[in-house]
Amino acid sequence: MTNELEAASSSGGAGLDLQVELEDTQRALREVTLMIEQSQGELAKISQRNAAITTHLQQAQGQVNKLPPEELRMVYDSALDAQQRLLVMRGQLEKLQNDKNHLEKLKAVLERLNSQTSGAITANVAAGKGKMASVEMLVNAQESERQRLSRQMHDGPAQALSNFILQTEIAMRLLEVDPAQAREELSNLKVAAMGTFQKVRNFIFELRPMMLDDLGLAPTIRKYADAFREQTSLDVSVTVTGTERRLEPYIEVMIFRAIQELIGNASRHSQATTVKALLDMGDQLVRVTVDDNGKGADSEILDQSGSLGLKLIKERAEMLGGTFEIDSAVGKGTRVVFSVPARNVT
Repeated sequence: MTNELEAASSSGGAGLDLQVELEDTQRALREVTLMIEQSQGELAKISQRNAAITTHLQQAQGQVNKLPPEELRMVYDSALDAQQRLLVMRGQLEKLQNDKNHLEKLKAVLERLNSQTSGAITANVAAGKGKMASVEMLVNAQESERQRLSRQMHDGPAQALSNFILQTEIAMRLLEVDPAQAREELSNLKVAAMGTFQKVRNFIFELRPMMLDDLGLAPTIRKYADAFREQTSLDVSVTVTGTERRLEPYIEVMIFRAIQELIGNASRHSQATTVKALLDMGDQLVRVTVDDNGKGADSEILDQSGSLGLKLIKERAEMLGGTFEIDSAVGKGTRVVFSVPARNVT
């Protein structure tokens, strides 16, 4: 009888926790919905302002031979500023919409769990929370990466393309009145376009390097380290030991993404100047060690931190039957070691 009472109490506590989570999610969803409505109103205002400035720009283009160069430049600068504000607001609105979609999915899951019978709720909630935590962590990690790429695209190629349009129009107008200045503008445009093209190639490589499918894990990691070293001041080195060979695609992707995340963390957060990655392709296990000489932190704090990247690497390694360890100390850098079973392509 005592056991039955304890089970009922446990079930009631789980149901209460689930209800609290559902209410928190519903409240967050209402707040995000309100922010979306406000942002949509602001976007409409900015769009109207952008349309007015575009009309002014078109009028100025029809009088390019009459307007002073300073006034013409001012008109183009105003148009560029309006376009950039419009891009920023659209990016913010897209992020809010993604947050809303995520919250709606989480709300649906919580409502389904909450509607289950009280007799089965204890086991179901325990399993459901574990799955929900994994799904939520995966979604948050994906959204964090998308936000980072969105910011990079906005600050890089998107802004550059806006500049290209204006530079092209200026050069076209100058062809008749000042050919030398027009050639200079076109030359600057070519240099800027080449730089932007390289940035786009780098983004594509980060999203999904094609050579991972074609050549495999070891060559792709070496290539990524070389590219990272060229783009940043971080000295990245990669050592591969054991027998280089193709692994199952999901293993290669998991290891590559993990090394990519660890090198990125060292660059963004640890103030490291060097990172050493070791890929040991053993017969039974693939073992990865990533060392940096950054500021480090207490290992327990790192293990309990909110780093989605580290948690995701740990969870994926353990789900595949491997291990994950962090060794760090303040002022002495950080070492991350993980291993997964070596499943070769058959």
